[in-house]
Amino acid sequence: MRGSKILRAALFAGLALSATISVATAAEPFKVVAFAGASNWPFWVGQEKGFFQKQGLDVALAITPNSTEMAKNLFNGVFDLALTSVDNIIAYNEGQGETDLGGAPDFVALFGVDNGLLHVMVAPEVKTFADLKGKTLSVDAMTTGFAFVLRDALAKNGVAEKDVTWVKVGGGAQRLQALLENKQAGTLLNTPLDIAAEAKGFVRLQNATEALGAYQGIVATTRRGAAAAKRAQMVGFTKGFKASVDWLVDPANKEEAIAMLSKNMRGMERPQAELAYTKLLDAKTGIYSDLRIDREGMKTVLRLRSTYAEPKKALTDPERYIDDSYLAEAMK
Repeated sequence: MRGSKILRAALFAGLALSATISVATAAEPFKVVAFAGASNWPFWVGQEKGFFQKQGLDVALAITPNSTEMAKNLFNGVFDLALTSVDNIIAYNEGQGETDLGGAPDFVALFGVDNGLLHVMVAPEVKTFADLKGKTLSVDAMTTGFAFVLRDALAKNGVAEKDVTWVKVGGGAQRLQALLENKQAGTLLNTPLDIAAEAKGFVRLQNATEALGAYQGIVATTRRGAAAAKRAQMVGFTKGFKASVDWLVDPANKEEAIAMLSKNMRGMERPQAELAYTKLLDAKTGIYSDLRIDREGMKTVLRLRSTYAEPKKALTDPERYIDDSYLAEAMK
């Protein structure tokens, strides 16, 4: 096993996030599910600094192993809200998801978090995309998430889908572990998981946005009915998340923010934490300071889904999957 502090930090980032904050009221916890990755950093801040508590919310966060479990649990009301790829919610709304949820999910995106912060990470011996031919690549699920991003990056670099073997491994933490154990030659990882892989000698073959251009990655999503029934909580969570991002991007909080990142990443060393801080808070490519949902990025998601998803559908309207009213209310 090639474990290290950095590896364990990345693999289990956020696993301790299921702890809740006690608030003065006896309100039912507001339950959120997410993948290990960048979208959780504002959540840690919101918990530690009390930004959610100020909105009257007792918040709890759980980490999902894969997009299928996320969708099932969100649909069945186990969680109130998910921080997940917008592609996942489009897939299930359009009947193209990895599993049958047993009904119409009617998922909707309330605000945006980032552009996915995605990178094609490969084994040290892989120097070019051509070197991936005949190799095994891992994804979360073949029909949802970021699998289409990786397939498109390969296609644009002369590698056909049939040229590689695909395996479903799970979320980013699971894919990182498999990569570091040399079970696959490459995968798509978001920040800070890419930093953990690079620290162990794995190669950053391409930043996904270099191939795709604008891309909408993680969003806060829920079911429309659940959003309407808990509108005050949804708006409150959005306010708390925004306050957390504002705190993170304030240079005065840099040292504390890096320390918080290291603590929650379970031993991530200072150089990696500093690099993650720089990348995650980059004004142009990092976490969205205004929580926007990038419409041009949404169009790219829809283009990929129209190209690769089954059954085939021509998807062109981003507004079908978005309700900006919660963000607008939170920003007042």
